[in-house]
Amino acid sequence: MDKTLIFESRFESGNLAAALKVNENDYYLALQNDVNTSGNTQWFFFRVSNTKAYSQVRFSMLNLCKPDSLYNEGMKVLVYSEKHAQEKDIGWHRSGTKIAYYANGIRKDNCKGYKTLYSMTFNYEFEYNDDNVYFAYCYP
Repeated sequence: MDKTLIFESRFESGNLAAALKVNENDYYLALQNDVNTSGNTQWFFFRVSNTKAYSQVRFSMLNLCKPDSLYNEGMKVLVYSEKHAQEKDIGWHRSGTKIAYYANGIRKDNCKGYKTLYSMTFNYEFEYNDDNVYFAYCYP
């Protein structure tokens, strides 16, 4: 049975450019630039499917642009699980563990020189098999 997560963001406000499976429980994510900016990236919104109950996964977004984030002050990722919403009548909620935001050593060339990029990593444990789970920076 293939445990690889399936990523999707071809919907309104979705902005995942690529996902790379590092190992069974670890994924690197690259985001598209935020709309109407000069190449900044801070927003994220994507869906994951092919989930397995009780499996914990680490997501690492690699190309964020701000030098600091509310994630360093305790903010959590916004999550919407279709099965959680159906069974417990709980929609969007904050979740995730081991959340970190930091400079990652990757540099992006822009017209004014090089800009340091930042990563945001978090762990998430899926509650249901074959669920559709959405992750976002804030309410879409």
